[in-house]
Amino acid sequence: MSLFTDLKISKNLEKALADLGFEQTTPIQEQAFPVVMSGSDVVGIAQTGTGKTFAYLLPILNTLSFSKEIHPKVIILVPTRELVVQVVEEAEKLAKYASIRVLGVYGGKSMLRQKDALALGTDILVATPARLYDLILTKAVQLKSVKKLVIDEVDVMLDLGFRFQLVNIFELLPHKRQNIMFSATMTDDIDAFISDFFVGVQKISIAVSGTPLDNITQLGYATPNFYTKVNLLVSLLQKEEEYHKVLVFVSSKRSADLLFKELAEFFSEEICIIHSNKTQNYRLRSINQFDEGKNRILVTTDVMARGLDLQEISHVINFDSPIYPENYMHRIGRTGRAEKEGTSLLLFTPTEDEYKDAIENLMGQGVQLMPLPADVAIATKLTFDEEPKHRERENPLNINEDERGASFHEKSDKNKKENQGGAYKRIIKKKYSKPKTRGDKNFGKRKNK
Repeated sequence: MSLFTDLKISKNLEKALADLGFEQTTPIQEQAFPVVMSGSDVVGIAQTGTGKTFAYLLPILNTLSFSKEIHPKVIILVPTRELVVQVVEEAEKLAKYASIRVLGVYGGKSMLRQKDALALGTDILVATPARLYDLILTKAVQLKSVKKLVIDEVDVMLDLGFRFQLVNIFELLPHKRQNIMFSATMTDDIDAFISDFFVGVQKISIAVSGTPLDNITQLGYATPNFYTKVNLLVSLLQKEEEYHKVLVFVSSKRSADLLFKELAEFFSEEICIIHSNKTQNYRLRSINQFDEGKNRILVTTDVMARGLDLQEISHVINFDSPIYPENYMHRIGRTGRAEKEGTSLLLFTPTEDEYKDAIENLMGQGVQLMPLPADVAIATKLTFDEEPKHRERENPLNINEDERGASFHEKSDKNKKENQGGAYKRIIKKKYSKPKTRGDKNFGKRKNK
């Protein structure tokens, strides 16, 4: 790693970095800086927590100068509202000693207020794809001045279904621009995206997607069902000094709400929750309370697995095993940051064994299995999804030909008759070559069939 001063950055950036206490670059920052500065299209592949945000903000801010232009010169697209807020904050910190205007827009907030803010002018616009596209359609944002487009966490955007907005935004942008894209993984979708919209792209790869972070201890617990997982979690979280800041990932909003309800009985003053059904103010308040240490347990879905810079997390707990093994890497990357030690736990039931195997195959190493503590009770209560389902024999959605019971019979001949329509279809149309109409002078001369 080199020093930021070795990158030949402006004095304003040097002063801002000094205020933040940053001296050394990360590998992605060191390699991306000269490439982004060159103006070439760039694709950076690096694990979460490696400093990707600064990797594109530093060279962009290094080239921007004071302007009275109303329309943005740089657009940064990110997948979530929380990430918009974070990128805006980071950009403002770096632009502390420069006359650079930064604005963030996202869904869940008044579009009218965002239009008013845009009318005052901005140099850098940070946005979620859907809200930016809406603002473009209402002509609140004009793209004619855009010189650089950044897409951060592009793999998440494609997973969340933002392809339509991304493609349409690309079509509206000036052809002469620099494209900068960062992702934690490289997929076929991303390759196709690059080939469609990037020119002479330079790729920077720092870490393979499945490379485990060396400073994270990975442990696993085999459990029979959801409520046994709850009992295990309650037992572990009683150790407040060890589990002093815990991020708990679940697979769905419903699972998040159910787990939050169960844990709140034991840790009501220490727990908070985030998922996409919560209001933006509630989500931001939960993040701030967790980051500041007011709550030590945060239950969330994978919307929180990327981008957010939450400090000093002692444990990441995978309450539900992720279906996609890459998501496991993004989740555990929330701990063990800045060369500090961290711990991740993987809780899995027999139905999740295949997900655990996929994770271990991706990493090329196993997760260390731990025995259930003696005080953890094996639950007999099951969730709705875990309960055995009774299949009705006569249900047409489930039945097949071999399962028809004795009561089944074919239709009677009377009920097999085909509906032939009214008298017109059956008689008139058959008798005449075409319907008799007023004014048909040749009707009487036509031979009936």
